[in-house]
Parts: sequence; structure tokens; C-alpha cells
Amino acid sequence: MPLIKSISGFRGTIGGRAGENLTPEDIVSSVAGYGDWLIRSGARRLVVIGRDGRPSGPVVSALTAATLQSMGIDVIDCGFATTPTVEMAVVSRKAGGGIILSASHNPKEYNALKLLNDRGEFISHDAGQDLIATVRSGNITYAGVDDLGTLTQDDRALQDHIDAVLAHPLVRVEAIRAAKFSVVLDAVNSVGAISIPPLCEQLGVACQVMNATLDGEFAHNPEPLPANLTGLIERMKTSGADLGVAVDPDVDRLALVGPGGRWIGEEYTLVTVADYVLQHDPGPVVSNLSSSRALADVARKYGQEYHASKVGEVNVVEKMKEVGATIGGEGNGGIIDPRLHYGRDSLVGLALVLSHLATGGATINDLRDTYTHYEMVKDKIEMDPTLDLADALSVMEGLFPDTPKTNIDGLKLDFPDGWVHLRGSNTEPIVRVYAEADTRERAAELAGEVKGKFIELTRAQG
Repeated sequence: MPLIKSISGFRGTIGGRAGENLTPEDIVSSVAGYGDWLIRSGARRLVVIGRDGRPSGPVVSALTAATLQSMGIDVIDCGFATTPTVEMAVVSRKAGGGIILSASHNPKEYNALKLLNDRGEFISHDAGQDLIATVRSGNITYAGVDDLGTLTQDDRALQDHIDAVLAHPLVRVEAIRAAKFSVVLDAVNSVGAISIPPLCEQLGVACQVMNATLDGEFAHNPEPLPANLTGLIERMKTSGADLGVAVDPDVDRLALVGPGGRWIGEEYTLVTVADYVLQHDPGPVVSNLSSSRALADVARKYGQEYHASKVGEVNVVEKMKEVGATIGGEGNGGIIDPRLHYGRDSLVGLALVLSHLATGGATINDLRDTYTHYEMVKDKIEMDPTLDLADALSVMEGLFPDTPKTNIDGLKLDFPDGWVHLRGSNTEPIVRVYAEADTRERAAELAGEVKGKFIELTRAQG
């Protein structure tokens, strides 16, 4: 995979040629650019770092810490840590920023530097552009020998995160303990194995763990989609557990499986949480343009407003703050609860789902039956690097003159019985094609129609 530099951070495969992959040279230059941005912003010269279970983690972490220290920046290293754990540690440790060393759902050969500001949130678009320009310029100044930064290990960050979840005003700890739930977890051999089980233990929930070896040798494609979670689905057919849960390698996405192996899915994680939250704290809800219509339906049920943002956590957070959302996130299983912090968080997501089950008396399968049923198809198109995507999508708009559309992030077409969203990925050289309708067949039909027109168009342009 080519090295991708964006406001989402720096991501690529380990090894290969400098400038084309995530090599040591690229790690050092990228981290130095971040350090330079941090210093120029006037933030405290203290950065929190943490990593998922990938085999490259120790090397990437060592290079990251040493580069920051070489710029006169002190480093707090959380070691193995979830993305939300690092985000919260930035705030609790009063740091100037943070770097999460994880390529999220990508396979083990990938890694990434995900960059945070002093609020533990992903840096803004403008900050990202500034930082990328600095990296390209190479105009970096390093500290002298008497001004090098320090390195401190932090073994408390995860428990502090769990403590904050347990203290959340909508997490019904005693009700969950009284329910004596049992959960099956697919930890995908990453930091879910050290974060979800202790949360469950402190909630009185029995937790069976699949793929619990913290070595980053992912037992399957780590993206929490049904095709990748056949083992969890099969286990739930016979386990007798109340809930099956799957997380991605950095634990900011949560997918659900019901008793009997019923796929609840990543799209309905946010819907389930919003259904619970809106009963107790009504207010606007936010998801991105590629998320299910089911969230808008739940908001409507409680007389609340639904808002859509561009894809990307930073964009969802920005929209949530703008409208004062009480809950938000992404349909990929990312729950963002502003009472805890503005970041996707599977720990608080799971605690809120369990609170819903414990206080409502319904099973997760029962709850799923109460929500509008939609099916989503997720496809992609390999993108020619020479393609002017904005121009191609502009031409695509003209091919659907009578269809309502949104173009704040790629192109979303709203048909009477479904929608299709095309957009360039922030993390891979592809165009994502998402479609949703009442049935999988209709969603696939819509996706195929729009994808076909796009491919035909780009071939003609080429």
C-alpha cells in the first residue's frame, strides 16, 4: 500500500522504499512534523503514545518516542493501549497531544500514526494540512543534548479509562451485575484482549475470549464484518451467551452478535446505543453520510433531530459539537459519547448496550426486531492515481438529474427506496461504494448500477 498522508494521520505498510511505504525514515519525518506543529501551536511539550498488538508496534513505538524526545518533547508511553484509552490519557495527563500507533482495521502488515490534539481528539483539517506541509519541507529543528525529552511508562491509563466508563451517568453498573450476563468476545489477537475482559469483570459479566493472544497475528481479516466473524457467529449458536461482541485491533469499533448467532451488526451498534441514550438524555444525534438510515428513524421516534456529517471521526465530532448532540458516531460500530470524551470508544459502547439490556429486560435480538430493517452493501473500486475524483463525481451528478443528492463528501444519491454513497477513502487508494435499502438484493442492485456508471465514466475519461 502506498504511504498515505492525510488529516487522519500517516498510514502504510511496513518495509519497502522510503516515501512509498511506512519505513523508519517516513515514521521519523512524520513524527517530527507533528512535533514541530505541536511546538509551534504553543501546546505543552508532552505527548502520550500507545499501540495496538501489531508485530511492528515495538519498532514504530521506539522510533516515535525517540523522535519526539529528540525534539525536546517529553513522552508518556501507555504501551499496549486502545485508541480511546490514549485519547482519554491525553486529557487526564494534561498532555499537549497524542499519537496512536495503529492501522485500525487494516491487516497486520500495515501500521499508522494517528494524531491527537490536547483535547485527545484527532487534529483538525487545517492542522493536518499545516503538518503535512512541514513534513514535505523537511524544515525541522531538533533539540540540543541538554534539552532532550524524557520517556515515562504509564501503567494506569487503561484502568483509568475503565473507571471513567463505570462512573458514566448512564452506565447502570448494579443492574448489569444483577443481570449476570455472559459475553463472548472476539479480541482478534490485539488490545481488545486486555481491555474488554477487565471491563466485563468489573461489571460482573462473564466473558469468554476468542483470539486472545496479544501478538497481532490476526486470526482473520480484522475488520468487524460478518464475513470475517464466522467463528464468533458459530460460537454464539451454542454458547448460551447473551451477547457476542467483536472489536477491531485498536478497539474503537464494536460489532454485535445475538444469541443463536444472529448478526446484529456494526451498523446497529450505534442505533442500539442511541435508542438507550435518547430515553434518558434526549437531544440531537449525528452519524456520517455512509451510516444507516436506522439512526434517523430512532431519532424520529424520540422527536429528536438527526444530522449527517462527512465521513471521518474528526468530522463527526465537529458536527456533534455544532449541534450539541447527545450521542453520535459512525455506522462502522464507532460510538462517540460526549459525556465521556469525543472519540469512538468500544468500552463505553459495550457498557451502554449492556445497560440497555439490563434495564429494559429485552434481549439484543428483541431490540434488533424493534428497529427498522435495512441491509447495507459495502463495495469498492480500485482508484487510478491519475483520476481527478472530484471532477468524475461532478460528472456523475449529471447522470442522476432527478435524484436528491449530497456532495459535501463525495457523492450521495438518495433514491426513494435506498441510497448510494461514493467517496474516496482517507486510508486506502480506493473509491468506497456503500449502498443501503430494505433488502440486500435491492442494495446490491443500487450499488451495482451506480458503480457501473462510475467505472464506465472513468474509462471514457481515461
